[in-house]
Amino acid sequence: MIQDGKLLFAKAGTDLSKKVYLHPKMANRHGFVCGATGTGKTVTLKVLAESFSALGVPVFLADVKGDLSGMIRPGADTEDMKKRIERFGLAAEGFSYKAFPAAFFDIFGKRGIPLRTTVSEMGPQLMASILGLSGTQADILSVIYKIADDESLLLCDTKDLKALLQYAGENAQDFELEYGRIAKQSVSAIVRAVVALEAEGGDIFFGEPALNIADLFTTDTEGRGTINILDSSSLINNPRLYSAFMLYLLAELFETLPEVGDADKPRIVFFFDEAHLLFDNASDDLMEKIEQTIRLIRSKGVGVYFITQSPGDIPGAIASQLGNKIEHALRAYTPAERKALKAAAESFRENPDFNTEELLSTLGTGEAVVSMLDEKGVPEMAQHVFILPPESQMGMLSDEDRAGAVKSSNLYLKYNAPSDPDSAFEFLQRKRLEQTQRAALEKEQAQKEKQRLKEEVAAEKAAQKEAERSKKAIERGVKNVASTTAGTLGRQVGNILGGKLGGKFGKTLGGNLGASLGRNILGTLFRK
Repeated sequence: MIQDGKLLFAKAGTDLSKKVYLHPKMANRHGFVCGATGTGKTVTLKVLAESFSALGVPVFLADVKGDLSGMIRPGADTEDMKKRIERFGLAAEGFSYKAFPAAFFDIFGKRGIPLRTTVSEMGPQLMASILGLSGTQADILSVIYKIADDESLLLCDTKDLKALLQYAGENAQDFELEYGRIAKQSVSAIVRAVVALEAEGGDIFFGEPALNIADLFTTDTEGRGTINILDSSSLINNPRLYSAFMLYLLAELFETLPEVGDADKPRIVFFFDEAHLLFDNASDDLMEKIEQTIRLIRSKGVGVYFITQSPGDIPGAIASQLGNKIEHALRAYTPAERKALKAAAESFRENPDFNTEELLSTLGTGEAVVSMLDEKGVPEMAQHVFILPPESQMGMLSDEDRAGAVKSSNLYLKYNAPSDPDSAFEFLQRKRLEQTQRAALEKEQAQKEKQRLKEEVAAEKAAQKEAERSKKAIERGVKNVASTTAGTLGRQVGNILGGKLGGKFGKTLGGNLGASLGRNILGTLFRK
């Protein structure tokens, strides 16, 4: 409820006429709602979310159990509600049953508007956390992101990431001088982790159209802030994906929103249920980034509230930045739980009217110990309070009502159908095809050149053989001509000599001399 511009969410335990407020100006100083199971954390979350909405502040919250969807319906006037309204004197306070504007999201697109982001927007640190990578593998993943930036490659979905990992592994030597050694074993391990993430729904979560953060900052026609509800009933089974997405949202807000300083009210308030999942198994680098974001994001007008079973679930460096505290009952059955109870009690400003540690262990459902920041930002003394009832419907919507609310949203039209833009996968696929075609063309050209050279050699050999045949033919021709000429000449000489000498002797001598002369002439020709 809103009274005098402040969030009325509880009344004092000893005097129900005393009102307990959360000051809007201090709401971006963050806070937590803690308590054991069944102590009333969900009702407290609903009351705060309704109050912020009524103030005109959009809200983003994770619905782990699925029972926050009733906010889009007015509450029912049951006997129990009548008693509570009478007990707290709410009729005179302006309490009325009402519905609140809400948008339903679901990373897997089953119980809400599909909620996506891209691999690039998630960043290497959070992606390494989601994939559960070792330090060395996380370093390799950072190199992959750097290559994508340098090569102007868009990493939209998981197939883009796998394609670039495979490309980097295949061309590791080409990248080594500029980016360092990219071990193929590490690349293979990252690819396996990506495949495992796809099997858990990562192939649905990463892609386009990605969430535009501005779509979380909407109000209805009455100026009430939209309560953006992320269905986490399935998502919570993948705690790394759940925590990484929540941290991604904070990082996006931190990088996107301008500074506003100490505004009169927050721009948006985030409630992170099962908050311990944000910090479990987080690397030192990631924890440092979370701490820095929580510390600085309040200047962007963003309030962050952690919902968890014990304040000990929240690291000390972050817990020290949470100014607004709502602590429901804590159970202390073991030494560790008693130690956590003592630490929780000591985090409050002591109230002389009660023993905080003892009270925390005996609180009933709907009761809490609270300490809010006053208008000057000073923590108030611990107070024992009763949380007011919500104005919207308790419990969850039917599946039919929920589906109708999802499909009637303008954001459903914007985000429902996935798209597959031209990104790293398509680029590298074309590049691989071009390389294959170029290699085939080069091979074909090499074969043609080889064939050409082979044909040239064959033609040269054929020419040489033809020249040899021509030479021998010429030689035989010359020899025949010479032989004929010499024989004719010899016969002529023999005839002359035979004629001169006369008789048989003259013919014989003439013939021998002619033949001898012919042989000598032939010998002389071929010696030359």
